[in-house]
Amino acid sequence: MISASIFLAIGPWQIAVVVVLVLLLFGGKKIPELMRGLGSGIKEFKDASKEEETNDKK
Repeated sequence: MISASIFLAIGPWQIAVVVVLVLLLFGGKKIPELMRGLGSGIKEFKDASKEEETNDKK
């Protein structure tokens, strides 16, 4: 698990730099597609972990 101290070390300038780098690398048109793919991947992971929990309880 990621510790909270890592998130506290990331400031607004670091976030801005990451956002600019992502825009430069992928362009504005590709970002919505990337976010959709990331969201669906997270949803699949959550569904699989819930399914695993129900299998463990049985």
